[in-house]
Amino acid sequence: MSYEITGKLVAKFDIIQRSETFKTREFVIEKSEDIGGRVITNYVKFQCVQDKTAMPDRFNIGDDVRVQFNIKGTKWVKDGRENYITNLDAWRMEAVKLGQQDQSAGNAYNDMPPPADVVDDLPF
Repeated sequence: MSYEITGKLVAKFDIIQRSETFKTREFVIEKSEDIGGRVITNYVKFQCVQDKTAMPDRFNIGDDVRVQFNIKGTKWVKDGRENYITNLDAWRMEAVKLGQQDQSAGNAYNDMPPPADVVDDLPF
């Protein structure tokens, strides 16, 4: 299942080479909502993997972007203890102009979700 969120890009981090064949990169968007007359601001951190790690390069800090992502959860056992991690795996980013709801496919970084058989088995 795919989700999407629109917000302002506030941070881009360096690519991390996790192993010889696996790399990740994180970025953060700021999402503010008016709830009952009170503005609530959330900072949402996303992860890009493999060939998607270049995706944030097209955007500058402060740009309004729409991010499409999948939610992935992993369980592993270390030192006899069960551990869990949840990742928001971004697979598409596109520029959004203020007040714009729909975006043309020509401005998108990538319009295909990652293959369902990709396994994210980070051991940390």
